[in-house]
Amino acid sequence: MLEDVLDYYINQTHITACLSLAGGTTEQVVTAMGGGVHEHSLYDLASLTKLFTGMAVIRLREEGLLDLTRPVTAYAPQFTELSGITVDQVLGFEVPLLTPERVDAQKTPEDGLRQLFAIRPGDVSVRAYSDMHAMVLRYVIEGAARQDYMDVLQSRILRPLGMTETFQPVPEERRGDCVSFDREHRIERGQYILREGIRPGIPHDPKARLLWPEPCGHSGLFSTLPDMVKFCQGVLRGDVLSRESLRSMARNRTGRRRDDGTWTQFLGSQCYIRHPDQYYSEIPVYESDQAIGVSGFTGHHLSVDPELGVFALFLGNRVLNRLTVLIPEPGKTYADYGLNPDGTGQVDWPDGTRVWSSVNFAHHRDEHFHASLANAINLRAWQPPAGCESPSAR
Repeated sequence: MLEDVLDYYINQTHITACLSLAGGTTEQVVTAMGGGVHEHSLYDLASLTKLFTGMAVIRLREEGLLDLTRPVTAYAPQFTELSGITVDQVLGFEVPLLTPERVDAQKTPEDGLRQLFAIRPGDVSVRAYSDMHAMVLRYVIEGAARQDYMDVLQSRILRPLGMTETFQPVPEERRGDCVSFDREHRIERGQYILREGIRPGIPHDPKARLLWPEPCGHSGLFSTLPDMVKFCQGVLRGDVLSRESLRSMARNRTGRRRDDGTWTQFLGSQCYIRHPDQYYSEIPVYESDQAIGVSGFTGHHLSVDPELGVFALFLGNRVLNRLTVLIPEPGKTYADYGLNPDGTGQVDWPDGTRVWSSVNFAHHRDEHFHASLANAINLRAWQPPAGCESPSAR
């Protein structure tokens, strides 16, 4: 069944250049790979890194090394503008964070760090989800544990779970196993943008790439499908965090209905939680309100549900020589660029080449990947218990 998913993404729509899939429980796992990758292929995890950062924060709290109610500056005094903001507020995206200038617009790592350390609370009306929170939490982790960020991940998550192929930075001898995320195409209001020259093993994210090889908290980890299966199963077994802590991660921190009837983002602790509108949800229909999930711009999805004991893992490459972003000019639609309404198809690039599109790739997962995975491991759509309101809708 998962082979049909590979065919859809790689051969039919060309959304991804390659793809590795897995899902199941601690006892039963189904997997599939296509597009020339193998079990030792290293994917740039992109924002899946945030889940490791969030769990590291909560693990330090379990160990008594970190108090979530204390200000950020108690552990990371370099963030002088965050003295009135608690670690918990940053963990749950409850306070927008803004730098004076964009970190990724700086010319040197030193300039990027100066912008990061000058970060301050922003306007509560802006989009809640951001990379900046995890970038701050990296320093909170180091201050609380008195260890480097990667040493904390190694000692609390990677080594205990046997994740020997998860790296930051990628060792030189493993660069040949790295999936390429080069030649990303974007069309933004008539401007044609090509991002190229990103070497294998270097993060695709521009902020992480500027600060590389320093870890960033929001992006920068590289891993294989088997290692990420170990991670998901370890979380389900309770080897990373207690069940109580996992429940706390799934608590709604930002979601609410606006006056116009639309919804804000539904976020937990450095993760997404179930959204009332499935179209916008990172949690598949067969997982419960205790599930947590996260996606990565480069083409990933990970969700784990400790309540039902299931996980879903989608590692793809929707960046390599693909159109990833299309912001049409006023009055134009996808069709004016040659794309289908769902974002698939090809566009004509100014140099005469044809470029496959991965625009709106996330909205294909429910119908294709999640439906196939549910069939493969006999999962049904989850429903809240009778008489109970879904926590994510509160």
